[in-house]
Amino acid sequence: MDVDSIECVSSSDGIDDEVSAHLLHHPFSKPHHHALASCGGGGGAAPASATSVHELLECPVCTNSMYPPIHQCHNGHTLCSTCKSRVHNRCPTCRQELGDIRCLALEKVAESLELPCKYCPLGCPEIFPYYSKLKHEAQCNFRPYNCPYAGSECSFVGDIPYLVTHLRDDHKVDMHSGCTFNHRYVKSNPREVENATWMLTVFNCFGQYFCLHFEAFQLGMAPVYMAFLRFMGDENDARNYTYSLEVGGSGRKLIWEGTPRSIRDSHRKVRDSHDGLIIQRNMALFFSGGERKELKLRVTGRIWKEQQNPESGVCIPNLCS
Repeated sequence: MDVDSIECVSSSDGIDDEVSAHLLHHPFSKPHHHALASCGGGGGAAPASATSVHELLECPVCTNSMYPPIHQCHNGHTLCSTCKSRVHNRCPTCRQELGDIRCLALEKVAESLELPCKYCPLGCPEIFPYYSKLKHEAQCNFRPYNCPYAGSECSFVGDIPYLVTHLRDDHKVDMHSGCTFNHRYVKSNPREVENATWMLTVFNCFGQYFCLHFEAFQLGMAPVYMAFLRFMGDENDARNYTYSLEVGGSGRKLIWEGTPRSIRDSHRKVRDSHDGLIIQRNMALFFSGGERKELKLRVTGRIWKEQQNPESGVCIPNLCS
């Protein structure tokens, strides 16, 4: 859904050119899937034996790490259980029939193997037993982030600085500095409601980045508008911040206050959980005034950081000027 006009006012100008130039050259845009044995707990190389065994545990079909049951043919060629059904029970190496032979020796070797997290090139220092590594990697705080842009099925991944550059250059997202914002959303025909993102704006505040979403979608049979904030970082860090949103008109207003969700949670997950400011269409048109034929919404907000008071131990808001 296109927005006929958008007026965006923030507390200061966009991200400066020096920061932008720095972000353009950030190296991490993709997870390093094949650097598993390149670093360990002390940053050194993994033993050659561990590296070679890990290569044996790589499925020749999908190239993923193999976990029990590991299958083999009569000639000793191995592959994972998922790929066994894909190759119609024929060995992809020698074309012999696979049967139901388990490679118990390789499974036992894997049980004794320890390897670094595959995100060690991105900073993870942990080393795990082979069978525990996969579970850790699914939740590793160093794993790359998915692109938070909701207007397309974007497969881009990277760390936060690289994502900021990607959003600015590839998705043409507006960038602003400051912890307060003031947006005006105008739509000439608000009766046309689709599942589409209207607006995504990125804010640089407290040295962190936040994504402000505003969109229209169907909630059951009712068309609604929703605004919410996502934190560009992990959930634990997101809890250090609070934000408020306000929309109103004609002497009435709605206010939402909450904690931003991490971009680890997908845009759809946040939206479908209704964790944000939701405005029914009739209320939105009431706020717009006039003859209710045009949507004119002004959404204002503020982000603040909760700081610990060293004397009382109580969290106090740190408001950004």
